[in-house]
Amino acid sequence: MAQVEQTPLPGVGVRYDFAIGEGRRLGVVHHQDGRKEFYLGLAGDPAEATPVFTLGEDEVPTLVEVLGGSRVTEKLARLEEFVEGLSLDWLQVVPGSPVAGATLASAGIRARSGVSVVAVLRDDRTYPAPGPEFGIAAGDTLVVVGTPEGLAAAAGILRAG
Repeated sequence: MAQVEQTPLPGVGVRYDFAIGEGRRLGVVHHQDGRKEFYLGLAGDPAEATPVFTLGEDEVPTLVEVLGGSRVTEKLARLEEFVEGLSLDWLQVVPGSPVAGATLASAGIRARSGVSVVAVLRDDRTYPAPGPEFGIAAGDTLVVVGTPEGLAAAAGILRAG
C-alpha cells in the first residue's frame, strides 16, 4: 500500500497525496462541505498538481462502491454469519451524548455493555483498534462488536443523558 501524506488546509479541509506510478502523484482534497477534489501531478511536486475532477458528497459513495469499498461491509457481514451470537453495529455519537468528550476508558462502554469498540470513524478518517485513551467526539461513528443485547446497551449509553 502506498504511503499517504496528509496536509491540513485550514478553512478548507485536508489534502491526501500518494504516488501512483509512472512518477505521478494523486491528490485528493477533502473539503469541509463534503466535496472531494482530485488532482494529478508529478511525484516530486504536489503543489504543481492539476485539478482533474470534483465529486459531490452524494457522488463519493458511488466511487467507493466502484473501487470495491462494499467488500469490506460484505466481509464483516460474513463474520457475523460464522460466529454464532456475534453482532456488529455502527453507532453514531450525537451532539449532547454523554460520551462526547470522554475517552473510551472513562466512557466505560465495554464495562457497561460488554461490547468492544473495534474502530472509530471520524470525518474521513478511520481509527482502527482505538486504545482506552482514545477521545470520543460528537459526530464520531463507533464500530462495535458484541452480543445483540450488548449492542442495544451500548446504543443506550450513547443516547443517555
